[in-house]
Amino acid sequence: MARSRRDFLLDSMYAATLAATASGAQAAVQGGVNPNPLGRKVGPNDQIRVAVIGVRGRGRDHVGSYARMNDVTVAAICDVDPNVVPGAMKLVTDRGKPQPKYVPDLRRILDDKEIDAVSIATPNHWHALAAIWAMQAGKDVYVEKPVSHNVLEGRRIVEAARKYGRVCQASTQIRSMQGSIDAIHYVQSGKLGKVLVARGLCYKPRASIGKKEAGTQPQGLDYNLWLGPAPMRAFHQNRLHYNWHWMWDTGNGDLGNQGIHQMDVARWGLQKRGLPKSVIGYGGRLGYEDDGETPNSHVALFDYGDAELIFETRGLPTKDFKGARIGNVFHGTEGYVVLTGYSAGAAFDLDGKMVMKFEGGGDHYRNFLDCVRSRRWQELHGEIEEGHLSSALCHLGNISYVLGDQTPLSSMPAAFEGEEAASETFGRFQQHLAENGVNMQSGMYRLGRKLKINTRRENFSGDRDANKLLTREYRAPFVVPKEV
Repeated sequence: MARSRRDFLLDSMYAATLAATASGAQAAVQGGVNPNPLGRKVGPNDQIRVAVIGVRGRGRDHVGSYARMNDVTVAAICDVDPNVVPGAMKLVTDRGKPQPKYVPDLRRILDDKEIDAVSIATPNHWHALAAIWAMQAGKDVYVEKPVSHNVLEGRRIVEAARKYGRVCQASTQIRSMQGSIDAIHYVQSGKLGKVLVARGLCYKPRASIGKKEAGTQPQGLDYNLWLGPAPMRAFHQNRLHYNWHWMWDTGNGDLGNQGIHQMDVARWGLQKRGLPKSVIGYGGRLGYEDDGETPNSHVALFDYGDAELIFETRGLPTKDFKGARIGNVFHGTEGYVVLTGYSAGAAFDLDGKMVMKFEGGGDHYRNFLDCVRSRRWQELHGEIEEGHLSSALCHLGNISYVLGDQTPLSSMPAAFEGEEAASETFGRFQQHLAENGVNMQSGMYRLGRKLKINTRRENFSGDRDANKLLTREYRAPFVVPKEV
């Protein structure tokens, strides 16, 4: 039987894997890597050697983007599932560039002193540990959103970047898009008057994922390594590709998936470089029953004192809000700005007349690599502390939701009465669910606990249950350190 190109690629990758594993096995330190904070100095004429970790979904965009750059070598591809690797390899070789080596264990990537930077597109629960280990090994890091699976992880990444002098970019790529940059400058210019509410929207239909029985893992998958820091669970297909977003062990729901982008833009526009005074979240997994654990309908309200940030996640079919489905709306006393997608938007007066339009793209990967060369991490568009703060907002909204109680959908919460933006948002939440066939008389949702936040300590004031959810129990040896 003739061997396929895919079989040839897999055989080649496995052969390279054996050699890489043998040479790097002694470099692990308690499951991690040997600290090498200096790294290799990249000269002005040197190729930047990048390894991409996780290549099924977003990671393919990473691979393809780096492969198009003349001053970058995609030196290695890393994924615990070899079945997804050939397609990523092809993105490189189709550009006429050498095939990267395949390394299934990211620790062996970090042992390699010839790798300058890693680009992380794993599931969320691996983001922080992979980034921290990489910086300890002297690598610069581009890490997908959200940068963390919980609040404390995000702060640890920031600490690692500072301690080891590494360049660390969060993949909040909207910050590199000229249309969005111009729109945010307009929001901050005073032309809207006082901005009272920044609203993030994730109106992205998500169909039921159904229910799956325990089953056979894909051939070649290292499920133990895929789980990494997460608890050991029996394998079923809904725990793996993409649907891991809807499991608390590995994902953060759509608030921390698509929503992190618009959460970041909302905070960016408000010019808030810290956490809010309080948070309350509410919603549920409504309209169907499946294996998913995270809410498909979720609202989170954040109080900054002089402004509110409101985030709405809708996984059921819905109409837009002021022309936006995936985007932002900034409400000011003299008008409002709507951002749609990643690089376009417009400003309107109070009568709804457009007064200015914003558009234009950018390259977030290029910004990262330019800073890898210059070592000026302050010039990153999505510097890791910004990524941490925006990711933390998502986690805060989820914590409030998890600690909530089942409540009838039919009545307005007392906490929202007299609060214009909160009550208006809840009214639209009710209407949206009714339009999707949810029974408003007998239906229930989870009304989250209102949590007060100590902004300096990045924890909750006087709430032990909530503070426990700022971190997690880690599965050795995949432990995010308390000190980096």
